[in-house]
Amino acid sequence: MKSIKVLIVDDSAVVRQVLTAMLGKDNDIEVIGAAADPIYAIERMKTQWPDVIVLDVEMPRMDGISFLRKIMQERPTPVVICSTLTEAGAETTMQALSAGAVGIVTKPKMGLKSFLEDSTADIVGAVKVAAKANMKHASANAALLNKKSVKHTADVMLSSGGTAMDRTTERIVAIGTSTGGTQALEVVLTALPRVCPGIVIVQHMPEKFTEAFAARLNSLCEIEVKEAKNNDRVMPGRALIAPGGKHMLLKRSGAQYFVEVVAGPLVNRHIPSVDVLFRSAAKCAGKNALGIIMTGMGDDGAVGLLEMRNAKANTIAQDEESCVVFGMPKEAIKRGAAEKVISLSEIPMAIQRW
Repeated sequence: MKSIKVLIVDDSAVVRQVLTAMLGKDNDIEVIGAAADPIYAIERMKTQWPDVIVLDVEMPRMDGISFLRKIMQERPTPVVICSTLTEAGAETTMQALSAGAVGIVTKPKMGLKSFLEDSTADIVGAVKVAAKANMKHASANAALLNKKSVKHTADVMLSSGGTAMDRTTERIVAIGTSTGGTQALEVVLTALPRVCPGIVIVQHMPEKFTEAFAARLNSLCEIEVKEAKNNDRVMPGRALIAPGGKHMLLKRSGAQYFVEVVAGPLVNRHIPSVDVLFRSAAKCAGKNALGIIMTGMGDDGAVGLLEMRNAKANTIAQDEESCVVFGMPKEAIKRGAAEKVISLSEIPMAIQRW
């Protein structure tokens, strides 16, 4: 099998050294270079173009986001952001994801070398996922978003509570996504009018990133977008994003919906898990819910979407042509969980029509 050619771009010599060593140990990966900044990287890429770039965002001479945008315009290439987690840095990373990055690896300011060595499996996994990304659509989504103007275990957790009312006055939309989802969510949410059903979202994302991600979307959207807090009400014109490191479940009190944000085990290797959200929506909302599964690696959400469909909810899967990674939607479609399969550009209208 052809090896994945990786270029590391980071101003830290320690990061370059450790990443080169750890990635080089994997038989499927070949590190073809390590550059101290994007200017050096550009020169290196003239002789050999990488399959995946591992990129820092704060560097001398040219920042990582400017470099990322340049790459996406000239020759779209999968990029994994390797960024220090700070308040400002988190926002920078959100900008990078919007510009077309397909993955995130967080790194601390202290104990960097030991952290990277301990996180070998996560970093190698992120590179391999990135290598499978459909960059035609990642770059197209980034171009579309750059044109927009700023407008200002599951069974245990689902054991309590009643089944869905046959009909309520409020409807909800449950969305699940992973790799490529930050862009896809921006495409969908920025296209929605202020008057739309309440939305609950699981985007696979590390702890502390979801707050910045939600804040960024809130500044771009007509609807309110926020990181979910326990007992937040699901209401028209509001989207709640599950916080990294916590599961989010839909609950109902009378005819009104709210979310429960709880700690718990990994479900389908993820926390938050799309399956946890979808299964709770099937139980609490039934035919009052619309379930949407979008771009992402793996199969999280496929079982939950099928439960939603069996509970008479409307269900949608994003089509392969518009996905960055056609993993989660593909699994849902194979199981018969998706009532409709549509493109990313059609999803906002589907939400409004529903």
